Amino acid sequence: MSPRTRAWLVAVGGSGLAALLVAACFGLPEFGGDSHPYGDRAVEASLAHRTANTIASVNFDQRAFDTLGELTILFAAVLGCVVLLRQTRDEHRARPRPAEVDPPVRRYALLVLPVALLTGLYVVAHGQLSPGGGFQGGVVAATALHLLYLGADYRALERVRPVGLYEVGDAVAVSAYLVTGVAALLGGAAFLANTLLPHGTFNTLSSGGTVPLLNAAVGMEVACAVVVLLARFLDQAVEIEEESGT
Repeated sequence: MSPRTRAWLVAVGGSGLAALLVAACFGLPEFGGDSHPYGDRAVEASLAHRTANTIASVNFDQRAFDTLGELTILFAAVLGCVVLLRQTRDEHRARPRPAEVDPPVRRYALLVLPVALLTGLYVVAHGQLSPGGGFQGGVVAATALHLLYLGADYRALERVRPVGLYEVGDAVAVSAYLVTGVAALLGGAAFLANTLLPHGTFNTLSSGGTVPLLNAAVGMEVACAVVVLLARFLDQAVEIEEESGT
């Protein structure tokens, strides 16, 4: 297929998609109106399954299969990063030099680190109750560990960041999400249907059925993925050098 033919195909397909989007926009409810059919149904379904945070109910219950797609994209990105940034034959690892950190920066980083880490874990644990969840809390917890890099040095970070374990954790978390979906199938329901556990008492940590389980799996996967990604990039910036030393 020639470049000209491909360009025409893209133009025709893009025009059709644009026309459909414009037609859909004309069918939307008026701005500022009191009719919100999707929102009303989402809230009703969330309350029916005893999930206080409607966003978490949408992500891990009503559209849990979509979230699996997002999880898979992140997992694939981490896998690609690990493969592309692996040490090659013409590279070697140089021992990182001890960093010189200003005392105020060191004190601030080491003071904030446990607070940020606990905040990330709290956001994950309460994802079905309050704003936040596995995605947000996982990022906060993962980046909190790297305050040690800012407040101390790279070698201190390496001691609390065994990359191999985080790679395993990433895979285990994705597998746990899939296993939860398969368990629903074995129970006679749809894939990832919220039927495995009792929905519990509204506005408690045990409420929401499988929402807390899927939320925790996402939090673990996101945290491990971010740690592995940053580890590979930091390796390239700090440790790995070409044999010529350039």
